[in-house]
Amino acid sequence: MGPVDKFFALSGNGTDIRTELSAGLATFLTMSYIIFVQPAVLGAAGMDKGAVFTATCLASALACVIMGLYANYPIAQAPLMGENFFFAYTVVLSMGYSWEKALALVFISGLAFLTLTLSRLREKLVDAVPENIKYAIAAGIGLFVALIGFKEAGLIIACPATLVKLGRIASAPVLVAMAGLTTMAALSAKNIKGAVLAGIFVSAILAYASGLSKYAGFVSVPPSLAPTLFKLDLRGLMTPDAMAVVLIFLFMSLFDTLGTLLGVGVQAGLMKNGRLERVSKALVSDAIATTAGAIMGTSTVSSYIESSTGVAQGGRTGLTAVTVGVLFLLSLFFSPLVASVNSAVQLADGSLIHPVTAPALILVGALMMNAVRRIDWEDLSSAIPAFITLVLIPFTFNIADGIAFGFMSYVLIKTLSGRVRDIQPLLWVISFLLVLRYAFLK
Repeated sequence: MGPVDKFFALSGNGTDIRTELSAGLATFLTMSYIIFVQPAVLGAAGMDKGAVFTATCLASALACVIMGLYANYPIAQAPLMGENFFFAYTVVLSMGYSWEKALALVFISGLAFLTLTLSRLREKLVDAVPENIKYAIAAGIGLFVALIGFKEAGLIIACPATLVKLGRIASAPVLVAMAGLTTMAALSAKNIKGAVLAGIFVSAILAYASGLSKYAGFVSVPPSLAPTLFKLDLRGLMTPDAMAVVLIFLFMSLFDTLGTLLGVGVQAGLMKNGRLERVSKALVSDAIATTAGAIMGTSTVSSYIESSTGVAQGGRTGLTAVTVGVLFLLSLFFSPLVASVNSAVQLADGSLIHPVTAPALILVGALMMNAVRRIDWEDLSSAIPAFITLVLIPFTFNIADGIAFGFMSYVLIKTLSGRVRDIQPLLWVISFLLVLRYAFLK
């Protein structure tokens, strides 16, 4: 047994170095869009886009390395979608905070997150989630990932009357995505390792051949971090409004992280006796990454559901996450090449899609639906809240909302059906706070 095998317990998890490295590459390719999206979103708040790009790569790399070396989970991390829009369009552009103060609020939420983790309250929260809800979260996230995949493939598009409708099936982006998906599915059915990665490269080659992707170059000098480094402004933030923003950041990060850890944990077989081992270590990496990211100049950093792509590739240990971290560091110098592989395609309505990486999301969504069979559908007092969780995650396009309504409905239905003893004490507290949150949500 070599030192790498021994440190990450590769043999014990039924994997090897080659599998972990390919899994890390697959995960990176499906989440590398954040490298290009984050500067655009935070740039709308007045931040320097080049500095945000560098901060995003560095914070993501740090987070992934901590997750891999400390928690030994195949879960990658980066600035979260949703939290970045809340940061830019709500806190800065709507509420009027400067981006420097918004970064300070993210920093404070990270410290609060770390405090809760060290007190083991967050671990108790994970343990308090009912079994059926855990599996429903995994399946719901699978539907959510698949929905994003179909959207990124151009197979479904927005429609004012029906929300979504079928896209142009014969268009080049859809054909490229479907070719990649077919490759992945066929190879997966034969239990061939590297199926997801092979499908991504098939899509990439076809996209380049059809003119959807263009070679954007190979290397470039990383942009300076100076415009955002240590620019957070902590002055005058001890106000009710500011603390409310901190709580929202904390709430969003908490439930997004919870959903991802449970979803990917179930898929990767990391659940032991209904609970995640080393979950507190995974949560610590989230908290440290968020505070470090705020110092560098980016919004909340946390676990990415796209990690499920690497798990589908065979990733089972922290070596997968470390690989993603290294690739984030390399992307600082090879951003033009990353853009070539993961380039966006513009549709007629102006929306941007990513047909090369979309097939991986669709396949992963299908694989994650396996968790549905573990739900006890005979016990309706648990099955109905599980169903509500499962469908609301994709229908609201929000993991946090789906989990929240799953918790609240579980407590309500269990109470009304005379099964109060099934409810963990902490779940009562959480549900009460969620009711207050939604009651006063504007």
